[in-house]
Amino acid sequence: MILVSDKDMEEGMKGLLSRPEALGIRPVAFDIYTHPYRDPGCVGSAESLLRAFVRTHLYALLMFDRQDCGRQESRKELARELVDRLSRSGWDDRCAVIVLDPELEVWVWSDSPHVEDVLGWGNRQPRLQAWLRDRQYLAAGETKPSRPKEAMKAALREARRPRSSSLYRQLAERVSLRDHNEPAFGELCAALQTWFPAASR
Repeated sequence: MILVSDKDMEEGMKGLLSRPEALGIRPVAFDIYTHPYRDPGCVGSAESLLRAFVRTHLYALLMFDRQDCGRQESRKELARELVDRLSRSGWDDRCAVIVLDPELEVWVWSDSPHVEDVLGWGNRQPRLQAWLRDRQYLAAGETKPSRPKEAMKAALREARRPRSSSLYRQLAERVSLRDHNEPAFGELCAALQTWFPAASR
């Protein structure tokens, strides 16, 4: 059972889980719900919402953005608190909490050519990374914008591509996962690989 904070995250997870081999797991059946109160709702009431599925699902995964959740603690502190609350609500050691810092769009930015394609950049000049630097979304030496959602919206506007949740699914289905070094993404993969290890050959 996966509880996420918005439709973008839902579509992204559907895209990721359609690629079990790339994630290093076996194919998995899952249900996914978007919390009606978004990130603050995930922090405030995830355990009461997920309690209904303790007996019907093997594992619970909670995902939300740190930036918009209304709390000041670090990503790890929030995750520890929520894991503890979910565990006490009946999930025991069958749950994981992924807090994206600052927000989901931090997972969008990689050097994969698919990012430019999905964002409508195509063969535009300058290339997307150079454009981000020119517009001060990307500082010298950075590989990801410090304001990832704002940078994504600006790039889509420049390319005249409408923003849609389906873009997150397209990115998750196409971008290589091999060199993804964002900490929360690593935690997601580790949880999935523990729960659903790939069948040995």
